Amino acid sequence: MFDILVYLFENYFEVNAYPDKGTLTKELSAAGFGRDEINQAMTWVNGLEKLAQQVPPPGLTASRAHRLYSKEESEKIGSEPHGFLLFLESSGILNPVQREQVIDRIMALNEHGVSLEQVKWTVLMVLSSQGLASDFMFIEDLLFGDAQPTMH
Repeated sequence: MFDILVYLFENYFEVNAYPDKGTLTKELSAAGFGRDEINQAMTWVNGLEKLAQQVPPPGLTASRAHRLYSKEESEKIGSEPHGFLLFLESSGILNPVQREQVIDRIMALNEHGVSLEQVKWTVLMVLSSQGLASDFMFIEDLLFGDAQPTMH
């Protein structure tokens, strides 16, 4: 399913134009993706759209509370992706609401564990759904570059 999400991002998220569901399903089927995978990806994207439309309570985006991960979240996300999320939040790239949206979308992936690359793509998709990915173009460098992020 994650390959479909990356495909959708590369072909449609950035231009913010989607074909209708039937056309998109045919296109993805022709590209070799299975119907179950396509349906799971569409459900994931619908969840992303719903998150982007939610208005957080006042003050929540500026919260400095520490996030404790559940056992399931810790097992799925792992230490390296968790450290990356912490880096993005402490750098001001993600606010607490966006962090929760990223975690929500990670947990919605049909994977037992996620890689750092999958987390980076998820961050990019969440920010893009809010029209913010272009504000942080260096995230694509983090995605595709070899350099590890460092705090100064």
